[in-house]
Amino acid sequence: MNRENLKMCFHLASENSSITTCHGKMADRYEPVLSMRDYENLSTMAHHSQAEQRSYANEKTPSTGPMEPDVASDPASGGFFAADYKKHEDLKSMLDGSKDNLKLEAMKRIIGMIAKGKDASDLFAAVVKNVVSKNIEVKKLVYVYLVRYAEEQQDLALLSISTFQKGLKDPNQLIRASALRVLSSIRVPMIVPIMMLAIKESVNDMSPYVRKTAAHAIPKLYSLDPEQKDQLIEVIEKLLADKTTLVAGSVVNAFEEVCPDRIDLIHKNFRKLCNLLIDVEEWGQIVIINMLTRYSRTQFLDPNKADMIQEEQEKSFYGSESDKDDDEDDEEKEKEPVKKPYVMDADHRLLLRSVKPLLQSRNSAVVMAVAQMYHHLAPKNEVGMIAKPLVRLLRSHREVQSVVLSNVATMSAKRRGMFEPFLKSFFVRSSDPTHIRLLKLEILTNIAGETSIATILRELQTYVTSSDKDFVAATIQAIGRCASNISEVTDSCMNGLMGLMSNRDEAVVAESVVVIKKLLQMNPTEHKEIIRHMAKLADAITVPMARASILWLIGEYSDRVPKIAPDVLRKMAKDFTNEEDIVKLQILNLGAKLYLTNSKQTKLLFQYVLNLAKYDQNYDIRDRARFLRQLIFPGEKGGALSKHAKKIFLAPKPAPVLESVFKDRDQFQLGSLSHIINARASGYIELPDFPEVMPDPTVRNVEEIHAWASNDKLSSKKKPVRKSKSFYSSSSSEAEELSGSEASSDESGSGDGSGSSTSESDSDGTSSSSEEESSSSSESSSSESDSSSDDSSDKESDSDSDVPAKPVKKATPKATPTKTKGSKKDAGKDGQSNMQLLNFDDMQASGAGLGGGILTPALATDLQGLSISDKSPGTTVSSAMFTPTQTYELLNRMNSQGLAATYRFTRNVCIYSATMVSVELNFTNSSDAVIQTIKLGESKLSSGMKLHEFPEVTNLGVGKSVSVTLGIDYGDTTQPANFEICTESRKFSVSIKAPVGELLQPISISEREFQSEQSKLIGMNENSDKVSIPDAINNEKAIISRVAEVANVQIVPASDPEHLTYRFAAKTLSTGSLVLLTVGKGKITTNCEKMVIGSMLVKDIKKSLLKV
Repeated sequence: MNRENLKMCFHLASENSSITTCHGKMADRYEPVLSMRDYENLSTMAHHSQAEQRSYANEKTPSTGPMEPDVASDPASGGFFAADYKKHEDLKSMLDGSKDNLKLEAMKRIIGMIAKGKDASDLFAAVVKNVVSKNIEVKKLVYVYLVRYAEEQQDLALLSISTFQKGLKDPNQLIRASALRVLSSIRVPMIVPIMMLAIKESVNDMSPYVRKTAAHAIPKLYSLDPEQKDQLIEVIEKLLADKTTLVAGSVVNAFEEVCPDRIDLIHKNFRKLCNLLIDVEEWGQIVIINMLTRYSRTQFLDPNKADMIQEEQEKSFYGSESDKDDDEDDEEKEKEPVKKPYVMDADHRLLLRSVKPLLQSRNSAVVMAVAQMYHHLAPKNEVGMIAKPLVRLLRSHREVQSVVLSNVATMSAKRRGMFEPFLKSFFVRSSDPTHIRLLKLEILTNIAGETSIATILRELQTYVTSSDKDFVAATIQAIGRCASNISEVTDSCMNGLMGLMSNRDEAVVAESVVVIKKLLQMNPTEHKEIIRHMAKLADAITVPMARASILWLIGEYSDRVPKIAPDVLRKMAKDFTNEEDIVKLQILNLGAKLYLTNSKQTKLLFQYVLNLAKYDQNYDIRDRARFLRQLIFPGEKGGALSKHAKKIFLAPKPAPVLESVFKDRDQFQLGSLSHIINARASGYIELPDFPEVMPDPTVRNVEEIHAWASNDKLSSKKKPVRKSKSFYSSSSSEAEELSGSEASSDESGSGDGSGSSTSESDSDGTSSSSEEESSSSSESSSSESDSSSDDSSDKESDSDSDVPAKPVKKATPKATPTKTKGSKKDAGKDGQSNMQLLNFDDMQASGAGLGGGILTPALATDLQGLSISDKSPGTTVSSAMFTPTQTYELLNRMNSQGLAATYRFTRNVCIYSATMVSVELNFTNSSDAVIQTIKLGESKLSSGMKLHEFPEVTNLGVGKSVSVTLGIDYGDTTQPANFEICTESRKFSVSIKAPVGELLQPISISEREFQSEQSKLIGMNENSDKVSIPDAINNEKAIISRVAEVANVQIVPASDPEHLTYRFAAKTLSTGSLVLLTVGKGKITTNCEKMVIGSMLVKDIKKSLLKV
């Protein structure tokens, strides 16, 4: 019967096997008809029929080889009890299929397994085959899987290298980034060149996400092959120049990993990083802040030490005059040296201002990073602002509380008053774990002051009753620290500690004894009764540290308890062998001190103790006994030190200083792992000290190249575009223009069928010659507004005319514009008007940006040669020796709804008027919405000042910048220009004050003419001051450079180069008054009709020459 049943079982098993096979084929054939659940059921049946396929997620498949034994496994791990048993084979079949929807479902389930921490490495072969899938979603998930397991399955991953390289060219940015991520995850030195090539290509990718991934790949490649460091530094330098917030954090992290010492790479990007910081993701903000903290410690002076520098106060121009006339006593006081107020470097202030808003971040790590930066970099009077954000973080999780409290404990050890207003925030709660309690207790002790000690002591009294023994011991120590630090509460703390000595808990009593012993050392004469009371407790207390403390006190102050001390020694000697080592050492010390003060009563006792110690198991005790015996009981020869034994043992000891355990943690950077564990962790970069001498701040000056936008008030008026353009560009030489004028004219004429047309008949079109177009002011204005409407405007503005007349050359220093046919109707206009028309026309040659937003080299050359003023006919305008790059803040984005504005003085001839200062305004939209209609509003100018508005900016996109040119005629005064900048919804009042050196225009003049004009400007028109030029810059090149930085002047050629006197010439923009400057022989002299300008110019140049 059993045999028949067995046959029946085999028969059913074979039938099930065939049915399963049949169903499997049907499933493949009629797959669209079956649901997902049916598909899984069919796969499950196939598993049941094949006993040898016993695969589980984390188990090895049983071996089937002839030499390997088959090990039995737990039945509970079989197919019916393990869901993963069915999933893996099912997933493989789904991945091997041809249906993208099944592959996508399989990949989602695999990624879900990885997210739950399950091992999916055995699916690598099945997954990696789908890396060539055309389905974007499947490919993304395959790349995610490969990033996780590429390092473990390197051989299989290497087979797909070509696919990853193709993925780098994929149109989808996520695929390109994923391919690079997988490629950098394969830790095989053989593919280092491929990885390097991929990173270099990805750095130039249009997608910031791909560039971010390239930045992440840099540290991986560096760890794989450190020899690639030089090439990687070049890549990092290129990525640091990226202005995208998505890339900034990643590239700074790569910089920190590869070359943290190359701070020269940060100089040019410092200001950019500061401005981008608030928009970078939180992870990147932490990395950037930590890097900038280290950078700033090497580039800026210590703001808390600079106020100690003594320097002679410099008088102002007006103050010095009034002192001479009014009061001699005040003049003497001003000569006295006074403390120079610390003036923070502009970049230092920019950094602190940029990180300040991040104190409101929701990320506790960002807040902590900003707090540590302020702690290490900010002046003392500004650090207090970080206290409130740090206290806010104490409402977070325990882990965050622990880190924050550790850093607060370090800060409070040096800045007690900073956290005193938030005292109650550090009170211990019943739910706090022990380590949080101890940190709060440390902070409470650090911030305790005369005003808050009463509140803190009341709070500490409640902590003593806690059931947490460690916490109670720390509380008693905190009471002792308060008593030692604040003398007003020493007695009350001592009484409180004496009360604790009657506590039932022995640990409380022992800790109190230890603390009292330290306090008694400060003033033992007033606490004689306490010493007696503690001597009586010696028998009752069993804690070794407490017993040792009592013995030390009795020995040290035995003269105050002469009757009790010998009896204590007797009791201790009786039980010497059973005491702890620390107690035995103090018994020996007590015996030695009592023998020296009361040898009659204690000599035998002390010798008895020495004999016991001679055979003690601890070698320290044996050595101490031998030392004391030879010192106190010298032999026949006698010891040299025995005569001084009393001085050695009974010398007054200094009272112990109870300090915070966090006092020395300031050697590590706050917020770092090394600070938390109070030890140097691997990879920790030490925070450098502030420099003694200020490094050169100009290394951070960068001349930004703006992308000029085309937004002009008159942009709606379009001019007809010529069908054919001149072959010769504006860069052609004069000879080329002359020789090719007729040919180009004929060519242009044949192109539009109007070869015989004149300049007058073509007045509505685009004029080809700037001189011809200058004859009509209306046309030149439209030319200005349309300067960016045509990409080829450079060629149009400088090409030859349709008129078969000889083209006009560019103006030479003494030449005037030649009139053409088109200028007949405007012949009555003066030369100044003609020159301005020339300005507007030549703006067509810029080919970029807003009309009036930039001055082209061609225009500058034309205008500089023109004589603007009739006061000095022998002089000609020259180009500036120095182009300033310094920018000034006009609008702060935090106060103007995201609209930031800066300005700089270009020193170019203003396109609006020759008497105006050219000011370049740069607007940046830092908000998340488009800003509409940026224009000039109401102006409030002083008498004699004029202002020419800049072209209206119709709209400014998010993250975009645009530059415009503003013209200001200051009337040769130093008064600021006050006006409004308006948007569609807001008005902002701003002010621009020009340095006196920017009110000048350089002129070319001979040395003889200079001396002749100087002789006419003497007396009240002459200002001078003595100067001692430092040796480092006392040379021709450095002096000329320093002068040119301050003032827009031109050097006068010297007839005798050996004569160390340097002459400079310029004239005021508004009235054309001559300004003559002489530097040499320890003296600075200016000659000018404008006495205020001359005096202020002397002061500015002196300051520049003295700057080291």
